[in-house]
Amino acid sequence: MLQTRSAPQTAAADAPFERLEHLLAAARKAGADACEAVFAESRSLSVGVRKGEIETVERDENSDLGLRVFVGQKQAVVSVSEFSQNTLDRLVERAVAMARLAPDDAYAGLADPALLYKGGPESKLPDLQLFDETHLSAESLQQRALDIESAGLALGDDAQKCAALQSDAASAGYMQNQWSMLTSDGFHGTHRTSLFFQSGRFIATDAEGNMERDGEGRSVRFASDLPDVAETGRVAAERALAALGARKIETQKAAVIFDKRIAKSLISQFIGAISGTMIARGSSFLKDRLGQRLFDSSVQIIDNPLRVRGLGSCLFDDEGVAVSERHIIRDGVLDGWLLNSSAAKQLGMTSTGHGSRSLANAPGVSTHNVTLGAGAETPESLMASVGRGVIVTSMFGPSVNSDTGDWSAGASGFWFESGVIAYPVNEITVAGNLIDMYARLVPASDLEIKGTLDTPSLLIESLSVGGK
Repeated sequence: MLQTRSAPQTAAADAPFERLEHLLAAARKAGADACEAVFAESRSLSVGVRKGEIETVERDENSDLGLRVFVGQKQAVVSVSEFSQNTLDRLVERAVAMARLAPDDAYAGLADPALLYKGGPESKLPDLQLFDETHLSAESLQQRALDIESAGLALGDDAQKCAALQSDAASAGYMQNQWSMLTSDGFHGTHRTSLFFQSGRFIATDAEGNMERDGEGRSVRFASDLPDVAETGRVAAERALAALGARKIETQKAAVIFDKRIAKSLISQFIGAISGTMIARGSSFLKDRLGQRLFDSSVQIIDNPLRVRGLGSCLFDDEGVAVSERHIIRDGVLDGWLLNSSAAKQLGMTSTGHGSRSLANAPGVSTHNVTLGAGAETPESLMASVGRGVIVTSMFGPSVNSDTGDWSAGASGFWFESGVIAYPVNEITVAGNLIDMYARLVPASDLEIKGTLDTPSLLIESLSVGGK
């Protein structure tokens, strides 16, 4: 059971803006033609245990401020974590001086005012439910981690093929953040989020001393949405135990089913390749594919920043641009690039609300809540339809040629025959060309919405599988 205590009263959401207003006024007075300032506050607490003992307790409370200034077509970004008047004066002086020395950037600037999030009466704003003020005690988090560990270790008692099952780590924690931005052209916005998380990882060892590791973890916006600790521990231990007895297989062409836990890695490569910054540089294997069919016509990929309690949800991006649900792949066709303001200007397009930045850097590009839609068949029926192949449940060291899309990764998982899992496999590589792989990709029906990028399991036939 979650043990909570009430959060102390927080300062009003507008509290940071007085400081930001003074900072922008000082930057304009020092010679900046335009500027933006961001103030971020966070607090976090996490507890890790191993073998029934506390291993780590981490508590952090941080505040940081970032200033971006523009002098003509030059820009500079500076951040600080101490806010005395002397420090802020030096921050402004340094930022403007750096901007004057920076090279011209024809595409630098604040977001188009017409695209900015305008807000409105609070009663009419969508309630995305991104902030839970619950505070969990260190004792409560410790108990959750210990219970995850206990639940997993209990499975070792009945595992006949397992000589030993031990905890590698178990942890639980939470963080709460507030991010406020003010720009010289009038944007004013605050974004508050919380994140609660728990995980467990186990090591299974067979009678010959062969060891396998695996685990399970979950992050959610609200503490009440955390799964039962016993489930987290059980799933983590089952995965470690199931991997025992892994064999090597011959190098061959085979059907590969990427388990939904790691299938998102393939789609993250796609997301990176349609980033406006990559397209503007001409360094993407998809740079000439806009408006073309990349996937089967049944495939839909959507980015929805307005998902309630979504881990990537927001009302505006890190440049203040209003966001909306957007098809990235519609009926298999690439519907558009992911753009921040700079990339949009360079490509002669409009920002899509995908600006993303840290306090110390100019904006890059990132997505919000991306989902590849579920297919019609279960993973089991896909296995039956292809007969034999590999289910990949873990990947490491992926490598991709950004110009050609040639891709490979180390992997482990399970070999299946006649549509049924036969035995675990490890020390294999899987390789192919992503453009070809996307065209032949078949989604399963087992989609679960858990993170900022979710996919079902994905079948791709006739991939190169490297073994012994």
